[in-house]
Amino acid sequence: MGHSSFDIAVIGGGCVGLATAYKLNSRYPHLTIAVLEKENRVSAHQTGRNSGVIHSGIYYKPGSYKAKNCVDGRRELVAFAKEYGIQHDICGKVIVATHESELLHMNKVFQNGQANGVEDIRMITPQEIKDIEPYCEGIAGIWVGCTGIIDYAGFTEKLAELIEQKFNGSKVFLNTEVKDFIKDSTQTTIVTSRGNFTAKYIVACAGLQSDRIAQKEGTGTDSAIVGFRGDYYDLSEKGMSKVRNLIYPVPNPQFPFLGVHFTRMIKGGVECGPNAVFVFKREGYHKTDFSLRDTAAAFSYGGTWKFFAKHWRFGLDEYRGAFSKSYFLKRLQKLIPSLEADDIIPARAGVRAMALSREGKMIDDFKIEARQNAIHVLNAPSPAATAALAIGKAVEEMATKQFNLS
Repeated sequence: MGHSSFDIAVIGGGCVGLATAYKLNSRYPHLTIAVLEKENRVSAHQTGRNSGVIHSGIYYKPGSYKAKNCVDGRRELVAFAKEYGIQHDICGKVIVATHESELLHMNKVFQNGQANGVEDIRMITPQEIKDIEPYCEGIAGIWVGCTGIIDYAGFTEKLAELIEQKFNGSKVFLNTEVKDFIKDSTQTTIVTSRGNFTAKYIVACAGLQSDRIAQKEGTGTDSAIVGFRGDYYDLSEKGMSKVRNLIYPVPNPQFPFLGVHFTRMIKGGVECGPNAVFVFKREGYHKTDFSLRDTAAAFSYGGTWKFFAKHWRFGLDEYRGAFSKSYFLKRLQKLIPSLEADDIIPARAGVRAMALSREGKMIDDFKIEARQNAIHVLNAPSPAATAALAIGKAVEEMATKQFNLS
């Protein structure tokens, strides 16, 4: 294709990139926006490979970007789904403590939910857990009624459709991988696999490639993306009778992962998982996937080794679950003791992008930075899909100030 000129180029066709483009165009309908996606469809990576849960906002530290954007974004996401017919179900979930050692953190999770304004939450007894999920065993729990499930790929596809239908001159380009940036005083030329684009402003929502895009564009970052693969099992026809909706453990407060859980999927079936294992390929969805470039980048970054030194026991435990069905099953049996080996079937995997500091700490909150004519979403882990419309609004407000839009 030839040379194409736009007011804003948004890099990344996941839910955050498309929600950001949609929010920008909704406020500034006269601006032309190009969304550049390297795959042959939108939502090809994190958006289309997550657990499909509409998160409530109960877990997150009050006052954090995650807390505010998850609660606001959830409400807006549900309203959007109702307006545009996106398949979803506000079915609720239980968070279950199975050991006394978990009670203190479970109470903190509940207090966070109250502080964050999460509606329809209450502490529940062991009997109430069984009333909701008859096969689940726990000593205490939390009912989260506003949690649900949704078709995130369908949500993202609808955003892409609306951008092209509602805003004259805006377009989503697939199979368009960003290779480089050439800057001058008034605009940026974006070199892609489908030719060159020019734009006055850049907004990068590149997920697993966000640090690399920031480096190429010249903004840079003080963190690096490390990928963690999450392996899932499906419940067999026999096993599905043991789960009605969503069952979660009390999360380990030391890690930004929620632990293996049970999720009824919007298109049918029940998934259980995921674990969280370091990947040797950022977009590798199989246990043996390997990229020399990705592996070299991870191991040449000091923060990776510092993270491994702190959390090697956790890492080994997660790898055991990745390669041992019986070990994975034992983790699931904490919540449903009657689960048997023929109740679970190996299924798909996803990869989560996690920003890691030079000190080896996982950056838990959303991280968005602006410099000159560019804004970069550098860290958007879960619950970014739930919060996508709120993140898009936050980026739009940042762009209004940073780019002096009118």
